[in-house]
Amino acid sequence: MQPPPDNATIAPIENGNGHKPLVAITMGDPGGVGAEVIVKALADPEIRKLGRFIVYGLEEMLLYAAGQAEIAPYWFRLPHDEIEEVRSGVVVADFDELPATFSKSPTPEGGAASKQFLDAAVAANKAGFVNAIVTAPINKTSWKMARVRFPGHTEYLADAYRCRRVTMAFVGGQMRVALASTHVGIFELRNSFTIGRVFQPIDLLDDWLRRFVGIEQPRIAVCGLNPHASEDGQFGDEERRIIEPAMVQAGEVGIRVEGPFPADTLFIEAAKGKYDGVVAMYHDQGLIPVKLLHFDSAVNVSLGLPVIRTSVDHGTAYDIAGKNKANEGSMKAALKLACELATSPMKQPIKRTQPQTKPENKIQTT
Repeated sequence: MQPPPDNATIAPIENGNGHKPLVAITMGDPGGVGAEVIVKALADPEIRKLGRFIVYGLEEMLLYAAGQAEIAPYWFRLPHDEIEEVRSGVVVADFDELPATFSKSPTPEGGAASKQFLDAAVAANKAGFVNAIVTAPINKTSWKMARVRFPGHTEYLADAYRCRRVTMAFVGGQMRVALASTHVGIFELRNSFTIGRVFQPIDLLDDWLRRFVGIEQPRIAVCGLNPHASEDGQFGDEERRIIEPAMVQAGEVGIRVEGPFPADTLFIEAAKGKYDGVVAMYHDQGLIPVKLLHFDSAVNVSLGLPVIRTSVDHGTAYDIAGKNKANEGSMKAALKLACELATSPMKQPIKRTQPQTKPENKIQTT
C-alpha cells in the first residue's frame, strides 16, 4: 500500500472551527462481522462526509472484507502507535503485531484483541483527540476467556470514565428507549429491582435528551413491569412499590414523566413520536419493539458517560462472518448519530434540585 499523505494523520478537537468531528471506531471481535460492517458503512461517501474517522483494528481483516464486498480500499493505514493527526478521511490504526486470523467463535485471543482496540480509542478520547467512540460488537464470552473483568462495553466504559451511573439505551426511528436493567435473568431481577434502579434511567435519559439532543423539556414515558402495568395491583405490586415512587422523585427534580403504562400499548404510541423517550424495565421489553421496527438501523447509546458513545445493536454474528452477508445499516446509523451528537452544541450538565427523598438502595450500573 502507498504511504499515507501528510494530511492522513489525530488532530486536537476543534469543533466549530473548521474541523469535522473525529470519530474513533473499534473493530470489535476480529472473528466477527465488525470489519465487514465498518468497511461497508464507511464506503458510503455520504457517511464519510459527516466526519473524520480512525479505525482501531486490523487492516488485513478490513482488506479481506473489502475484497469480499468488491470495495476498493478508501483509507490510509498507519501503525496504531504512530498516529499523530487525522485531518481528513479515514485512517486505520493498525495493530499489525496481532495475528490476522481469528476463529469465528469465542476465543481468548479475540477477547484480548477487541479490548486492545477499545483501550486505544478510550485513551485517544481522554487525550482530547477524538470526539466520539463507535464500537463494533465484542463477544462477552471471549472477554471472559481473556480474563477481562467487565462483561461488556458499558461496564468497561463506566469504569474507564469513573462513572457510577451509566445506562444502556437504544435509538431507532422516533423511539429512544433506556433500560432499567440489562443482562439480568428475569427471575433474578426481583433481587435488584429498586426505586433507584428505575429512577436512574429516567434521570439519565432526561439529561441526555436535554444536553445532547437539545429537547428543552423531554416527555418521558415509563413502562410497567407486570402485565397491564399490574392493573391496580392485580398482577403484582412493583408498579406501586417501586416504579411510581421513582417517577415521583423524578418529578420532584423537574423531569416530565408519565406512566407506568402497559408496555404492549405504550410502544405503539412511542413509535408514533408521542414521547421523546421511554424507560423499559428489562432488556427484552425495550429491545423487542426497537428491533422489530428498526432492526437494521437501531443504535446502542451509553447514557451517563462524559463521551459520546454509540454502537451497533447486534452481536458478532460468527455464523456469517467473512461471508459478505452482514448488513451495515446499524453501523451507518451509529456513525451518523455519533457525528450528529458531536457537532451539536452540547449543554452543560444539568444541576438537579435534590428530591425530597433520595432513591432507596444503591443505584446500580446497568
